[in-house]
Amino acid sequence: MSLHLNPTLREALTTSTRPLAGIWICTGSPLVAEIIAGSGTDWVLIDMEHGPNDLGATVAQLQAVAAYPVTPVVRVPSADPVGIKQVLDLGAQNILVPMVSSSEQAAEVVRAVHYPPRGIRGVGSALARSARWNRVDDYLTAADQHVSLFVQVETIEGVEAAAEIAATDGIDGVFVGPSDLAASMGLLGQQTHPDVTAAVLRAFEAVHAAGKPVGVNAFDPVVAQSYLEAGADFILVGADVALLARGSEALAARFSASRDESDRASY
Repeated sequence: MSLHLNPTLREALTTSTRPLAGIWICTGSPLVAEIIAGSGTDWVLIDMEHGPNDLGATVAQLQAVAAYPVTPVVRVPSADPVGIKQVLDLGAQNILVPMVSSSEQAAEVVRAVHYPPRGIRGVGSALARSARWNRVDDYLTAADQHVSLFVQVETIEGVEAAAEIAATDGIDGVFVGPSDLAASMGLLGQQTHPDVTAAVLRAFEAVHAAGKPVGVNAFDPVVAQSYLEAGADFILVGADVALLARGSEALAARFSASRDESDRASY
């Protein structure tokens, strides 16, 4: 019996006629992941960097969303090649690596996701969900077709190097993180500051000039729309925890005697 894997985010972006909208999954709950996956969103981001997700929770969420027509992306905690190897072996086909600020870092991440001789990924497909325990024919020789690699630019140094990062062979796209970018610019918590927005747009231009798709995080619908109009190819427009927090606050504000009218940022 031979099994087939799903198309990657790289393929989804190549074939789509419109930008792809996604939702962040931060709770660590497979049930919540399944609810989000069935919403009609194009892609989901399972977050191991800031969410309470270990390897067991991550594979459970990958299994939970597998039944739905949605593309799952796993954000690993760091560029550590051991962690990347483990997440790939869990069956993650789309990896987002945070805090990549140079082409040298990008090249090292590329090596981490590829088998020798191109890279240093350890060989264990017979033991792993990635190849469905050797039920996917020729997984080792065709692994590059089954995995897409995206890196996150979220420092001002990364913005200045965005063209070189995007042009690195093996990088399938770049995702810009305005929150950490703002922090790196001395504007902590001000991800919609004009200087931050301008830096995001510079990154867009540089990545597109290298011929790669670019994405961004923007939970404010107005900001999200502005980034889409500026050419974002994929975007995160919300998170499970933010939807729960803001939704429950709205109900409490309407029906509870004690009200807190202050606004809170979702991200």
